[in-house]
Parts: sequence; structure tokens; C-alpha cells
Amino acid sequence: MTEQTPNDEISLKELIEKGKEWFNYLLSQWKIILLAGIIGAALGLTYSFTKKPIYTASLSFALEDEKGGGGGLGSLASSFGFDLGGGGGSVFTGSNLTELFKSRSMVEQTLLTPVVYKDKRISLAEMYIQENKWRESWASRPQLKSIQFLPETKRKSFTRIHDSILGVIYNDLSKTGLSVGQKDKKIAITTIDVNSTNELFAKYFTEALVKNVSDFYIDTKSKKARENMAILQRQTDSVRGELNGAITGVAVANDNTFMLNPALNVRRTPSARRQVDVQANTAILTELVKQNEMAKVALRKETPLIQIIDQPILPLKKEKFGKAKGIVIGGVLAGFLVVICLVSRRILKQLL
Repeated sequence: MTEQTPNDEISLKELIEKGKEWFNYLLSQWKIILLAGIIGAALGLTYSFTKKPIYTASLSFALEDEKGGGGGLGSLASSFGFDLGGGGGSVFTGSNLTELFKSRSMVEQTLLTPVVYKDKRISLAEMYIQENKWRESWASRPQLKSIQFLPETKRKSFTRIHDSILGVIYNDLSKTGLSVGQKDKKIAITTIDVNSTNELFAKYFTEALVKNVSDFYIDTKSKKARENMAILQRQTDSVRGELNGAITGVAVANDNTFMLNPALNVRRTPSARRQVDVQANTAILTELVKQNEMAKVALRKETPLIQIIDQPILPLKKEKFGKAKGIVIGGVLAGFLVVICLVSRRILKQLL
């Protein structure tokens, strides 16, 4: 005789019956669910009135970076001990350049940029603080009440509290306010989007960030070539001064030997020495001038061009939380939460 095992599986019929039971239960609670939906819709409508619109400032640019090859001017200059640059790749390319825009140092430097807002010259950091009404909440805290972010203040003069506030602003902007990237990987155009509840802040911050990053990028990229050109220029000026002194010395020596007895050749030695100095310095100066001009060409090649394509123009794109959207989302969300509560309460009663 075979032992029968209990069948714990729920049949389709039982499942349908169970579903009807739960549906009838929820239907009997329609007043509670409807009331919750109405309250949720009212809250959603209220939120749509209080929620500030989000403005988006967009700026796009293309980067032209001309790089020198390993031969030509670079090879010729290296034979004289000069490095004119042009070889190797760039540190700020691709994703590195994108991260540079989002770096804390660039964002904080931008926040200290002066702007004219409500007929006052303030920093973007101060503008952000006023927009978010932080000073009202700082009124009861003396250590924060006196904190100011004056335009173009030196970073090293800030206190720990200044750094903390700038850090909070940077985190807020990094999470939701600032995005940098290429909309199409096939096109080498970078787009910067800044979101803010203040239309002017979004515009000013975008333009200032691009300017600061552009200046830093160009200065860093061409730093080596500029240093080499400065060295060559100093050497050229030094040799030119020596040449001028040698020419003057030849003239003085010639004046001293004017109408001299031709038999006294030893008295003509200073003039001959000066002539040698003139010839040597002339040859050196000629070569240095050539190298200096080559260094200028290398500097132009190492200086990248950041071409702005589209700039943020007022009025900016505005995204507002609509009234209909608030009613629908609020009503559905509140009704769903009430259904979850009713189902949970009934299951607990059945278990107890």
C-alpha cells in the first residue's frame, strides 16, 4: 500500500478564488482608498505650487588641439639642447577633460567669481547661499552668521567653516546641478548643463566655469613651451647686450689707435680681440633668434583652441512640476500606500 503525500500546491481555481476574495475586500474599503487618493492629490497639487521650476543652462564647445610631431622643428631644436614641446600626448583629453570640469578646485574657483546680482557685486557662492536662504537659518548661529564669500578672495585665506560650506555647495552641484559629457560619442563636441532654481545663477555659473577651465587648460597645456620660449628670450637679450658691448669696444679701440704708427701692431690687439667677440656674438645671436622664432611657432602649436559653439541665452529652458502631474502622482501614490496598509493589516489579523 503506497503512502499518499499531501499536495501543498495551490490550484488555479483556488488562486482565482483567493484573488476574488482580496478584490472584494479592497472593494469594501473603497471609501478609505478614495479618501486617501483625494488627500494625496491635494498634497500633490500643493507641491506643484510650492516646487520651484528648474532652469537648465547649456553650453557646448569643441576642442582643437594641434600637436607637433617628433621631427621638423623639434628635432632641429633638440640638437641645440632646447625642448620646444610638441611631442607626446596631453593629460587633459577625453574623460580627463570632463573630470576637470567637475573637479572641486575648478568648481570652487568658479564659485568665487564676481557677478552683478540685484545691483550688487557678489560672488557666485554668495548668490547660491542667498537663493537657498541659508543665511536665514544661520541667524541663530554666530559662527556662521559672519561668514562671507567676497568676490575673488584668495582661497588660502578661508577658514575651516568656509571650506565646509564650499564643500556642501560643491556636493549639491555635483549630484544634481552639473553634468558634463558628449551627447554623441561620434562627435567631438562637449556639452555642459547646469541646473538651478535661479535662472541667472545657472547662466553665470556655466559661463564662469568654462572660462576658468579654459584658462587653466590652455595655461597648463602650453606651460612647457612658454617656459622654453622665456629662456630663449633671456638668452637672446643677454647675447644681444654682449654684442652691443663688443661693437662699442671695437669703436673705442679704433679711436685709441687712430693715426698710430703702423710699426706698433701690438697696440692694435684690443681692436682685433673685440672684432672676434663681435663675430662670435653675431653668430650666437643669429642662432638664438632662429631658435626663438621656432619656440614661438611651437608655443602656437601647443596652445589649444577651445571654440564655444552654443552659449546659454535667456530665457533658459525651464522644467516645472505641473499641476496635473502632481494630482496624478499624489493620488496614485497615496492610494497605493493605503492599499498596502490594508492588505498588511488583514494578513496580520489572519496570522494572529
